[in-house]
Amino acid sequence: MMDLALAAVDAAVSAGARYADARAMVVRHEAMEARNRVVEDLSQSEDAGLGVRALMGSSWGFQATPTLTPAAARAAGAGAVAVARASSRVAGPPLQLAPVPIVVDSWTSRWVEHPLDDVSPADKAELLVAATGAANDAGVPLAQANYQAWDTEKWFASSGGSRVHQHIVECGAVVDATAIGDGETQRRSYPGVRGHYGTQGWELVRSLDLVAHAALVADQAVALLSAPPCPADVTTVILDSDQVALQIHESVGHAVELDRILGWEAAFAGTSWLDPGRLGRLHFGSELMQITADATLPGAMGSFGYDDEGVAAQRVDIVRDGTWVGVLAGRDSGPLVGAGAGGAVRADGPTRLPMVRMTNVGLLPGDSSLEEMISTTDDGIYMQTNRSWSIDDRRLNFQFGCEVGWEVKDGAVGRMLKNPTYTGISPQFWSSLDAVGGRDEWTVWGLPHCGKGQPLQVGHTGHHAVPCRFRDVRVGVR
Repeated sequence: MMDLALAAVDAAVSAGARYADARAMVVRHEAMEARNRVVEDLSQSEDAGLGVRALMGSSWGFQATPTLTPAAARAAGAGAVAVARASSRVAGPPLQLAPVPIVVDSWTSRWVEHPLDDVSPADKAELLVAATGAANDAGVPLAQANYQAWDTEKWFASSGGSRVHQHIVECGAVVDATAIGDGETQRRSYPGVRGHYGTQGWELVRSLDLVAHAALVADQAVALLSAPPCPADVTTVILDSDQVALQIHESVGHAVELDRILGWEAAFAGTSWLDPGRLGRLHFGSELMQITADATLPGAMGSFGYDDEGVAAQRVDIVRDGTWVGVLAGRDSGPLVGAGAGGAVRADGPTRLPMVRMTNVGLLPGDSSLEEMISTTDDGIYMQTNRSWSIDDRRLNFQFGCEVGWEVKDGAVGRMLKNPTYTGISPQFWSSLDAVGGRDEWTVWGLPHCGKGQPLQVGHTGHHAVPCRFRDVRVGVR
């Protein structure tokens, strides 16, 4: 496979590219879903191919092939140059790639039980059936559970001399329960935002203990049917870490992708309110806001050894003491704002052009705790687990709905509230952050379904988060 990548790069350089790189990939994927004690779907797939990038002037060309032969690889390299040459007829501003060291390396993620090779479909089915059965037994008419697992191998070669092989294993799972009432349904799910995923083996799914948590989410789904609705008000909001993770994803992670900021990527709700001229000076949130993008976190969904430009995984400060200081970038975009190579460029398969993607973008822990936030709040709402989200294409104006909320009165948790929502403008909302949970509440949530670009690419990202409190937030908007 490395020989094929090298053949593609050599062909591109021979055809006139000033730089070229190629990725040969084999991706195995498996997913299963159960509903009410019955396995309803099992999908298993394998995708293999090779993609080549070629740079001429300031224009990229890309071509991919599913045919893994030397002749096809060389043809793809030449084809990428033909695309770049055609694009270069409309000249853009000068483009210089950030310098990177030559790397010859191999990197493998860590796992104990390989989710595809060490655990049988029958054992996985037994888990999902048991989880949905536990929820049904707790009184809900609809219970669902699913898992997904990936095994990805990549062979990367560049005209600069880098040669990198990577083997990455990922998986995760979710269970949810839906209660049906008079003209309404209520759903509770566990864990995280549509599940929890990581760059780990099946041991991650075992640690979630879906069966034990299924009855709890079912009980809460039933209770929500008779709970009062979230009132319309301006109040204090306490968000559990899973909801903070999605808040970061939508209002910070996408906003700091440099291709969006520069206007290079405007598809699929893709621009940003951030002005590159204000990097290092712009006030993004309160002084408690410390955001990093860290692709080196062990076991996290946005972790890897090298990105798809052959740049080593790294940690980047994004927001420091409330000030915007960093971006997610690639070798072509990073130099435009002094960000260097970036190390945040990935594609979701061999047939897609790599683009800037989130790594593990999250909030560093503070010195508070969920218990302390509640005990020091006179009046507010505590919300858990995302149910819906909406945010404009500049990542500025948002509204989120959660599955469940609880009143907080005089420092104590009170009655359950259904259909809790909150809304805000990103910098104003983050400026209202006044308490951040501590290290022992820090969780790195994994999301395997981040959409970006057209044609659509689905990215795997991670978000480290803790419970947080925000003052003067509008809630209950319908």
